[in-house]
Amino acid sequence: MTIPSQDTPEQQIDTTFTSPKGCAAAQRALDYYLKPAVSEVVIQSRFFDVNRNVSCEEALVHASDLLRCAAATAQESADNLQGSHRALAFSVVHMIDMAQAMVDRSLDGDQED
Repeated sequence: MTIPSQDTPEQQIDTTFTSPKGCAAAQRALDYYLKPAVSEVVIQSRFFDVNRNVSCEEALVHASDLLRCAAATAQESADNLQGSHRALAFSVVHMIDMAQAMVDRSLDGDQED
């Protein structure tokens, strides 16, 4: 173990720095340690949200209409494509039709009660 000798020069410490204002490195450090991560931030509003006054049945009816429009759009697109792109577009039509059948079944179940 060596004992530091008195012969070593003393390190100079810059004490002129009084404020982190205007110092990009200091601002990045403060942001890193003090700002919450993006995943921790709770998003309060959505780009698209459903009115809280809409009943479940109204929401299902609207979802069914949206699915019908999506199916028509996908069907039209599939008619104008060829090969694997056409098969992919028709698979989208099929999935939309299945989702619409589930929504329509939910609506039918509500009417049976």
